Amino acid sequence: MSVCDTCGLPKEICVCEEIAREQQEITITTTTRRYGKTVTIVKGLNPDDIDVKSLTVDLKSACACGGSYKDGNIELQGEHTEKVQDELEEMGFHAEIR
Repeated sequence: MSVCDTCGLPKEICVCEEIAREQQEITITTTTRRYGKTVTIVKGLNPDDIDVKSLTVDLKSACACGGSYKDGNIELQGEHTEKVQDELEEMGFHAEIR
């Protein structure tokens, strides 16, 4: 049986990732890029605590859009603030739209 290095509990009942998700202070904003394209930006993620690349893939598939993770932010093509907030809260994060 494997044990978590952080909390010392067995991996099956480890709550470290859930605690890390609750402690994230995530903000969701939109900006306009060249040619009037709208981009939804998710800021405040700590890549040390959670798997940001898989989170990016999950958000892209939930919003049915393209996007990427760069400079510590997730950028999604289009206006998806409400959908992203709903998805993040469903995953256990606390997200705020600004």
